[in-house]
Amino acid sequence: MNKVVRIVLFIVITIVIVGLILYPKLRPEETGAQVSAQQESSILPVEAVVIQPRRIENIIKITGAIIANESVALKSEISGKIEKIYFQEGQRVKKGDLLLEINDEEMVAQVERLKYTQKLNEDMEFRQRQLLEKEAISREEYDIALTTLNTTQSDIKEREARLAKHKIYAPFNGIIGLRHVSEGSYISPADLVANMYNINPIKIEFSVPGKYSTVVNKGDTINFTTEASEDEFTGTIYAVEPRIDPTTRTLLIRAICRNDEEVLIPGQFANINYILDVLPAAMMVPSESIIPELNSHKVYTFRNGLVDQAEISIGLRTENEVQITKGVDPGDTVITTGILQVRQGMPVNITNIN
Repeated sequence: MNKVVRIVLFIVITIVIVGLILYPKLRPEETGAQVSAQQESSILPVEAVVIQPRRIENIIKITGAIIANESVALKSEISGKIEKIYFQEGQRVKKGDLLLEINDEEMVAQVERLKYTQKLNEDMEFRQRQLLEKEAISREEYDIALTTLNTTQSDIKEREARLAKHKIYAPFNGIIGLRHVSEGSYISPADLVANMYNINPIKIEFSVPGKYSTVVNKGDTINFTTEASEDEFTGTIYAVEPRIDPTTRTLLIRAICRNDEEVLIPGQFANINYILDVLPAAMMVPSESIIPELNSHKVYTFRNGLVDQAEISIGLRTENEVQITKGVDPGDTVITTGILQVRQGMPVNITNIN
């Protein structure tokens, strides 16, 4: 190899070495962009929600039963043969209407006999009193005559009271149900004549968990529907049981509702919405964004491109959301997905904000 060839090879090798050394420095922008793209593709994508205070109704959904305003099982206080029935099945009656009469001939005869005896004893007492005034008899003899008269009068009152039990009267305005006896049949106090109901207004009976006992008040409003109608009805709480059931740990409540059309009848099943409270500016977040801890709760927020951890206090819970009462402010961005992967100070990529 001559001298010229060696010089050419030396120059070529030198150029290659210098090029390898200088190549990375000659394309700094392209290399940095590739690194940046790789870093961006490794950032965790998450979704988030921006907290906006809004009006929330604290509603509990419960079930209850429709019951009559007044109801009674009509029964006789005495035994005897039914003489006359004065009502029809399903008939509307007023308080005091005569409904049924039991044969009372024997009792009427006893009252008449006692009234004759009463007249005789009254004459006897009158004569004895005159003799006493003339001191013709002792005080003891007069007292015997007076006692005999008083006893007869008491017997008459007793028989008249028993005589009144031979008739059954309507105890209130209402509707008579189906009849279970017939004229001429013999009944006893154990036999049911019919049921009677007053269904306007109607009552709704339901129970709520005992933890709500401090927020339940007379006058509160409930909304409810029944399986028989798509209409929504409104009732007002008028009575609360003053104790919590030790077995179910619930509080028994009754509400009342007008029933002019009588579409609500006793025994129906009621689906009730009870508004316990109204929060005018509640900060609500999806329940999946809440992280429970030993004695508290926390959420992850998004600040300046990085994850930030916030310890919070919670309040009302709905089906899908939880109220935050302390720890975040309106306008904060709370991360709702990727909760198990994110960490304090970690960069994330928000792909969707609700």
